[in-house]
Parts: sequence; structure tokens; C-alpha cells
Amino acid sequence: MPALQPLRADHAPALLSFERENRAFFAAAVPDRGDDYFAEFEARHQALLDEQATGTLAFHLLVDETTGEILGRFNLVDLCDGTADVGYRLAEKATGRGLATAAVRDLCALAATRYGLHTLTAATTLDNTASHHVLTRTGFTLTGTTTLSGRPARAYTRHLAPDA
Repeated sequence: MPALQPLRADHAPALLSFERENRAFFAAAVPDRGDDYFAEFEARHQALLDEQATGTLAFHLLVDETTGEILGRFNLVDLCDGTADVGYRLAEKATGRGLATAAVRDLCALAATRYGLHTLTAATTLDNTASHHVLTRTGFTLTGTTTLSGRPARAYTRHLAPDA
């Protein structure tokens, strides 16, 4: 059964595999991370853990608890004054099964209960139909347009109840 887990140091090998295996899939929807990302992965992973320790962001992985395989990344970034931005990516082989929707729902609950947030924002490129569906299924409301990595995108907001 997949479950969200806070990012930890021991996730590094499985996370690197997840990123390598899905690189081309992700690059079809968002800008590629580049070769340096993979060459410097260990240092980047530690930097994320250090930044997470400051409390300004919260990284989570969707992990198959039976195999330990990472199926996705679900993050809260720019935590400030009760708000945060949501970002996520799901392994290609995990798509189409409702896992992203379930994980975003779980992330919203954590945002309210663990992190004390009341508002989440998200954006997705116009051509990322799957993410549009995930966001609307999980209670996000379309609020307008924006850009994401230089590409036209839709902006969403979700207000959280304390028991979200």
C-alpha cells in the first residue's frame, strides 16, 4: 500500500532511481532537471534535507510500503503565514490508478494538521490534463492563469479546514 513519508536521508538511493527511471516522462511535462542534477544528486538530497529542517518546506515521498519503491514526490514549498505551494510528480508506471489524487488529499490533510496551514496554491501547465483533474478532484479551485517554468499554466487555490 503506498503512503506518504517525509523525505529522509535513507530515501536517497530509491529517490535517485525514481528520478532516473522517470526522467523522460517528467521532461515531457516540465523542464528536465539536467545532467548536473543526477551527477550531484547526493549533495542536492542533503541540501533538501537541510532546507526542510528550516521549516520553510516539507518534502514527502509516496512510497510503496511493501517494496520500498518510490512512486512519487509530493511537496509543500514556501511555507509562510499559513500558506504553501503544492508540487508533485508521479512515476509513469503509477499513473492512472488514482494514486496522485489520494496522495494530494493526504498532503492537504497533513498541511492542515501537521503544518497548521490554511491555504494551498498550485499551478499546472495547460497541457497537463492529469494534474488539472487531480487538483479539481482534491478540492482546488481554478483561480486564473500564470506561468510555470516559462510555460502558460493554470493557477489553483484550496482553503483548508482545520480537519482537512
